[in-house]
Amino acid sequence: MKLPYCVYILFSEYDHQLYIGYTSDIERRYAEHTSGNSRSTKYRGPWKLIFIEYYLFKEDAKKRENYFKSTIGKRALKILLADTFEKLKYKNI
Repeated sequence: MKLPYCVYILFSEYDHQLYIGYTSDIERRYAEHTSGNSRSTKYRGPWKLIFIEYYLFKEDAKKRENYFKSTIGKRALKILLADTFEKLKYKNI
Protein backbone atom coordinates (compact mmCIF):
# COMPACT_ATOMS: atom_id res chain seq x y z
CA MET A 1 0.00 0.00 0.00
CA LYS A 2 1.34 3.41 -0.99
CA LEU A 3 0.91 6.29 1.45
CA PRO A 4 -0.79 9.42 0.08
CA TYR A 5 2.06 11.97 0.28
CA CYS A 6 5.68 11.82 -0.73
CA VAL A 7 8.89 13.81 -0.77
CA TYR A 8 10.88 13.36 -3.94
CA ILE A 9 14.22 14.44 -5.34
CA LEU A 10 14.91 14.98 -9.01
CA PHE A 11 18.32 15.26 -10.64
CA SER A 12 18.67 17.58 -13.62
CA GLU A 13 20.72 16.04 -16.39
CA TYR A 14 21.01 19.54 -17.89
CA ASP A 15 22.63 21.50 -15.04
CA HIS A 16 23.39 18.67 -12.56
CA GLN A 17 21.32 20.29 -9.81
CA LEU A 18 18.65 18.81 -7.56
CA TYR A 19 15.00 19.68 -7.18
CA ILE A 20 13.31 18.71 -3.90
CA GLY A 21 9.53 18.71 -3.59
CA TYR A 22 6.52 17.00 -2.10
CA THR A 23 3.23 15.93 -3.64
CA SER A 24 0.16 13.75 -3.26
CA ASP A 25 0.47 12.49 -6.85
CA ILE A 26 4.03 11.63 -7.83
CA GLU A 27 3.13 10.31 -11.29
CA ARG A 28 1.37 13.56 -12.24
CA ARG A 29 4.05 15.75 -10.67
CA TYR A 30 6.91 13.88 -12.35
CA ALA A 31 5.09 14.15 -15.70
CA GLU A 32 4.79 17.92 -15.16
CA HIS A 33 8.52 18.20 -14.52
CA THR A 34 9.57 16.04 -17.44
CA SER A 35 7.20 17.70 -19.92
CA GLY A 36 8.27 21.23 -18.97
CA ASN A 37 4.90 22.12 -17.42
CA SER A 38 6.38 23.12 -14.07
CA ARG A 39 7.56 26.72 -13.88
CA SER A 40 10.31 25.93 -11.37
CA THR A 41 11.94 23.22 -13.49
CA LYS A 42 10.84 24.08 -17.04
CA TYR A 43 14.29 24.88 -18.47
CA ARG A 44 16.37 22.43 -16.44
CA GLY A 45 15.34 19.02 -17.79
CA PRO A 46 15.68 16.22 -18.58
CA TRP A 47 15.04 14.91 -15.06
CA LYS A 48 15.75 11.66 -13.22
CA LEU A 49 13.75 10.70 -10.14
CA ILE A 50 16.47 9.62 -7.70
CA PHE A 51 14.69 9.53 -4.33
CA ILE A 52 11.18 9.15 -2.95
CA GLU A 53 9.84 8.80 0.60
CA TYR A 54 6.15 8.31 1.47
CA TYR A 55 4.13 9.79 4.35
CA LEU A 56 0.62 9.44 5.73
CA PHE A 57 0.17 13.15 6.42
CA LYS A 58 0.89 16.21 4.28
CA GLU A 59 2.43 18.08 7.21
CA ASP A 60 5.07 15.38 7.70
CA ALA A 61 5.96 15.40 4.00
CA LYS A 62 6.28 19.20 4.01
CA LYS A 63 8.53 19.11 7.10
CA ARG A 64 10.74 16.49 5.48
CA GLU A 65 10.96 18.54 2.28
CA ASN A 66 12.07 21.57 4.30
CA TYR A 67 14.57 19.44 6.19
CA PHE A 68 16.18 18.19 2.96
CA LYS A 69 16.46 21.79 1.77
CA SER A 70 18.32 22.80 4.96
CA THR A 71 22.07 22.56 5.46
CA ILE A 72 21.80 19.61 7.85
CA GLY A 73 19.32 17.88 5.52
CA LYS A 74 21.69 18.28 2.59
CA ARG A 75 24.41 16.65 4.68
CA ALA A 76 22.06 13.73 5.38
CA LEU A 77 21.31 13.39 1.67
CA LYS A 78 25.04 13.33 0.95
CA ILE A 79 25.30 10.24 3.16
CA LEU A 80 22.02 8.59 2.08
CA LEU A 81 22.62 9.02 -1.63
CA ALA A 82 26.42 8.85 -1.76
CA ASP A 83 26.53 6.08 -4.36
CA THR A 84 23.83 7.70 -6.49
CA PHE A 85 25.59 11.08 -6.39
CA GLU A 86 28.88 9.46 -7.33
CA LYS A 87 27.35 7.65 -10.32
CA LEU A 88 25.60 10.86 -11.46
CA LYS A 89 28.77 12.91 -10.87
CA TYR A 90 26.85 15.25 -8.56
CA LYS A 91 29.20 17.18 -6.30
CA ASN A 92 27.19 20.19 -5.09
CA ILE A 93 26.25 18.84 -1.69
